[in-house]
Amino acid sequence: MPAASPLRPGHNGISLRAADRARHAIDRAMALDGSVLSSIFTSFDSGRIAADAEALDRDAARLEGPLAGLLVSIKDLFDEEGVTTTAGSAILAGEAPAGRDAEAVRRLKAAGAIACGRTTMSEFAYSGVGLNPHFGNPGNALDPLRITGGSTSGGSVTVALGIADVALGSDTGGSVRIPAALNGLCGFKPTQAAVPLDGAFPLSGTYDSIGPLARTIALCAAVHAVLSGTSPDNGEAVEKPRIGVVRGPLTEGLDEKVSRDFDAALVKLADAGCTLQDVDLPMLDGYGNVNRILVATEAHAIHRHRLDGLETAGDARVLKRIRAAETFSAAEVAEARALRAHAVEAFRALSGGFDAFVMPTLPTVAPLIADVEAEFDRLNALMLRNPSALNFLDGCAATVPMHGDRSLATGLTMFAAGGADWRVLALAQRAEAALA
Repeated sequence: MPAASPLRPGHNGISLRAADRARHAIDRAMALDGSVLSSIFTSFDSGRIAADAEALDRDAARLEGPLAGLLVSIKDLFDEEGVTTTAGSAILAGEAPAGRDAEAVRRLKAAGAIACGRTTMSEFAYSGVGLNPHFGNPGNALDPLRITGGSTSGGSVTVALGIADVALGSDTGGSVRIPAALNGLCGFKPTQAAVPLDGAFPLSGTYDSIGPLARTIALCAAVHAVLSGTSPDNGEAVEKPRIGVVRGPLTEGLDEKVSRDFDAALVKLADAGCTLQDVDLPMLDGYGNVNRILVATEAHAIHRHRLDGLETAGDARVLKRIRAAETFSAAEVAEARALRAHAVEAFRALSGGFDAFVMPTLPTVAPLIADVEAEFDRLNALMLRNPSALNFLDGCAATVPMHGDRSLATGLTMFAAGGADWRVLALAQRAEAALA
């Protein structure tokens, strides 16, 4: 299993204490303006973080863990014992504290990671832009007037600002990859069934998955190993990988910067030894409507008993998306499930001829918050367009930065059919090196 503990002695023999790293993270967070801090975290208990780090320093067994001393911010839809899970919603703020950690959180802590604050998110994880009327709208790490992307909005900023090493996120339609790409980070969405969902507040049981955001793919891989309980298959290493370059609707309408960065990335991948071949994905026909029907239907079933309360205490944009389920017939839902199942199989068959596929993670750079407030439906759909296609296909996907400077970030997605998680991570790490 890959190890990523920052407490291991370096080449100079110096080792760090978990308490020192925790104090540094706390100092960075406390240096932020209060309004910025509250837009990133729903809860930041510095005493708890410091105490957990000090306990780790006294625990010889956990200090041997692969993630010992790693600071992980927790999206506020994962249960932590003794803490109320809000899922980004004011209506859940008065609920009883969780009785135990979510399984993903438990695995991270058992591996030596330290929970470093609970991060803001789109209400119930139901948008790709990251706006939240209850906790505020966190600003993009590269331009605070622009969106972070969602729904793991606060989590992305904790990593980009150096408060946390990793953000634990969920991904139903892009909620790990969108904020990772917009903030110049790496992010990994595993095969949907790879990481247990126990103790994670659901949006859609069909699509929900759990993955990390970090500065490097290597760190994402180390965290995924712990979350999934799996290890890399070194036999999957490919000397000259066959990469399908997605053409068609997912690479149309790109803004100038994304188009330029994507073209440059393809050249670098070819120079790095990849064999590139243009490919269409006809099985994606109608995927947006299928996703809309299935996610809304499952979200409506989860929130049916609180819809009246959400009329006054919820995000109206999210409630509108949930209530859309009331317009779908049972026949439409059944047809949507059948269409998705057929598409998953068709994509798996096509994937036999390739080691992975690539496309831009998003068609544009981060929009301005003011523009998203004014045109939520259009811009939310635009942010979800590319990433949600891979949830529809039950694929696994990693995003790596493909912008070459400190201007607004763009991302390159490497993806494959479900089950190819470690191959995608290996090829994404190769792409990350080529694009650096």
